[in-house]
Amino acid sequence: MDTRPIGIFDSGLGGLTAVRALTAAAPWESFVYLGDTANAPYGDKTREEIRALSRRNIAFLRSRGVKALLAACNTSTANAMDQMLDENRDLPVLGVIEPAAEAAVSATEKGRIGLMATAATVASGAYERAVRRLLPDAAVTAVACPKLVPLVESGHTDADDPALRRAAEEYAAPLRQAGTDTVILGCTHYPIIRRAIRRAMGPDVTLIDSGAASVGALLKALEARDALGDTEKPGSRNFFCSAGRDRFIAGGSAFLGWDIASRTEQI
Repeated sequence: MDTRPIGIFDSGLGGLTAVRALTAAAPWESFVYLGDTANAPYGDKTREEIRALSRRNIAFLRSRGVKALLAACNTSTANAMDQMLDENRDLPVLGVIEPAAEAAVSATEKGRIGLMATAATVASGAYERAVRRLLPDAAVTAVACPKLVPLVESGHTDADDPALRRAAEEYAAPLRQAGTDTVILGCTHYPIIRRAIRRAMGPDVTLIDSGAASVGALLKALEARDALGDTEKPGSRNFFCSAGRDRFIAGGSAFLGWDIASRTEQI
């Protein structure tokens, strides 16, 4: 047993999709969440910038005494996972790409897999490599979606929001044209707007939540180390953001379904 918290980070609100999955699957686990809202979005930054921000985020989480690290950010996973693993060999370090790729390969019936992600994640080619390691003949269609994270972070999350509907339709069109039957939501912000994406893609396409997929892998890693928390007690929940505390609280509380104000600090 290990009652220390799990450290989770993302560029903003998106990683809360992993938080929601974690609290549902393992409510006894404590966590510290960092949303780097001052630097969101990560998807339009250079690889060097992403790696520097990821290193800083992990340094903060480590200062809180965490027992494991989850990069609940596809852009960081795609561009800095090698660095995160190399610099934190004493802790389990997980990203979101491999678990999501495994879920997509398990779900697809036609071998036609789509990817909606940030420009930096698409440019890295990390998802295509991960999928083809598991399914070499897969047809992968990747679409960069630069408008989506700013929309989510600015509160445009309702499926009927005109700006969100237009963006979702724009990015879904090439995936529908390619005949994809499974689409990886390759940014943890995107499940927050799942209804809009579902409407744009149609009811017959399977959507893969990369944050939720990563939580399953994280819990397996902790179990293998005998490092799960005390299942008889509820875990602690602490949130940090680097800018815009009020907006972070409003968005996070609405998405999670409980008030996070008393547990949120701006650093």
